Amino acid sequence: MVQLTSDAFAFGGDLMPVDEALAIVAANIPPVAEIEMVSLVDADGRVLATDVFAPVNLPVFDNSAVDGYAVAHADLSRDGATVMAVSARVPAGQAAARSVQSGTAVRIFTGAPMPAGTDTVFMQEDVTVNADGTVTLPPGLKPGANSRPKGEDIAQGSLAVAAGRRLEPRDIALLAALGVTSVAVRRRPKVAVFSTGDELRNPGDALGEAAIFDSNRFSLMAMLKRAGCEVTDLGILKDERSHTAAQLDAATTGHDLVVTSGGVSTGEEDHVRAAIGERGSMVFWRLGIKPGRPVAMGIMNGTPLVGLPGNPVAVFVTFAHVLRPLVMALAGGKPSPLPPMIVTSGFSYSKKAGRREYVRVSLEQRDGATIALKYPVDGAGVLTSLTRTDGLAELPESCTAVREGELIAFHPYSQLI
Repeated sequence: MVQLTSDAFAFGGDLMPVDEALAIVAANIPPVAEIEMVSLVDADGRVLATDVFAPVNLPVFDNSAVDGYAVAHADLSRDGATVMAVSARVPAGQAAARSVQSGTAVRIFTGAPMPAGTDTVFMQEDVTVNADGTVTLPPGLKPGANSRPKGEDIAQGSLAVAAGRRLEPRDIALLAALGVTSVAVRRRPKVAVFSTGDELRNPGDALGEAAIFDSNRFSLMAMLKRAGCEVTDLGILKDERSHTAAQLDAATTGHDLVVTSGGVSTGEEDHVRAAIGERGSMVFWRLGIKPGRPVAMGIMNGTPLVGLPGNPVAVFVTFAHVLRPLVMALAGGKPSPLPPMIVTSGFSYSKKAGRREYVRVSLEQRDGATIALKYPVDGAGVLTSLTRTDGLAELPESCTAVREGELIAFHPYSQLI
């Protein structure tokens, strides 16, 4: 398990800027140490532990990019069309002709090796096949056209995929094309998840008076699994300080991270922050972010604990912008900034300076412009504000007002989880 020391951090006080919190995380959260080999089939979403260098050239040999006719460009007429006899035929998967008669063309197909002495390929639709079997090649084609030289994509021995990259299907395609069958990846981070609150019930249980179904635990587990974690569901913590402290303490054993929702604000029944302080040390509490200001991070038994707010929208926002980067650090991944789309605000809005605010919006096309429309209900407990919108408009700390028609940053939900 990851082990941290309590003096690796310094508590930054009230309303710590989000970027400051993320810098603390990036500088102090080490990746899980264990490395394992997985087959390429099972590598999607895993974080590469070591650099992979190209064992071969890609392409492996000079080959044709099209179906057509391969020639030596030097044999072409400088004054107009060129008529050539066809001296050989090379389909894909067949070795190239060892020698080609000078001044002749070779019928060739996409992916087939270029015959020795040829360097240019005419597309078959640009060529006229004559009754006597010769071909007429039009003028104007540049040397090397429609030919893919050996190593054009990546040269043997060069870096193919760098350590710290979370592998995607496009990376796996490259590795497969290079003949790689397995890769070294970091072990998946092991994360324990709690919800807190006497009012919570599991879906399917009888609600009873003044009770609600727990949604945060389920959304968190889903998002953590998407982020590549192994997740342990530890249920619902009672609103009792000693019980909370004992359960958090126990959860640090066998896990790289413990995550809770609720119990981190200033109410008399909010015990998570107090429990962290009692049995560990606090790293930060109260970030300059809305929704989601009460986010607590601490260390207990060398294991990081993150207490997220209790409101479902705040859980989503703080997962995307605070917890997800922490999980990537644990997994050994390199920081991956989320470049926003730039859209036009379809609403006017005022906010306080000094905090980063995320507004739930839907997108609409108007006269070629992408317009962001604010969801009419602001509450951080309104789950339909997530399911009926397309993403989050990001309003920076320096912003105090947005006017309709201004350009703003937008993050689609697909980018955030």
